[in-house]
Amino acid sequence: QVQLVESGGGSVQPGGSLRLSCTASGYTSNRYMTMTWFRQAPGKEREGLASIYTGGDNTNYAGDVKGRFTISRDNAKNTVYLQMNSLKPEDTAMYYCAADFRGGSLWAAEKYNYWGQGTQVTVSS
Repeated sequence: QVQLVESGGGSVQPGGSLRLSCTASGYTSNRYMTMTWFRQAPGKEREGLASIYTGGDNTNYAGDVKGRFTISRDNAKNTVYLQMNSLKPEDTAMYYCAADFRGGSLWAAEKYNYWGQGTQVTVSS
């Protein structure tokens, strides 16, 4: 059973930056997985943002955040990061980390076996 814990959310002004972390536990160190950041704003569907494979350098980004958000990993810490720059009020949402992709669309939330509890990001002046 994989456990995911997100952290790093908070309140920031438009144009600011935040770095989110997702730390995984409960699996063997040589198990590689696809890990993906999603977000969900009130009244909206959960949307995929950025994905990384922990066993290589493959990354993927959704169009809305490409160029502003960067996903990275530190396997020694079992942690995946999401660096978010040039934040906008429309980036306000609960941000979730998901792991163990079962195949299909990377941005389909139902294709992931494990989820964290989320961390809130609020962008407001």
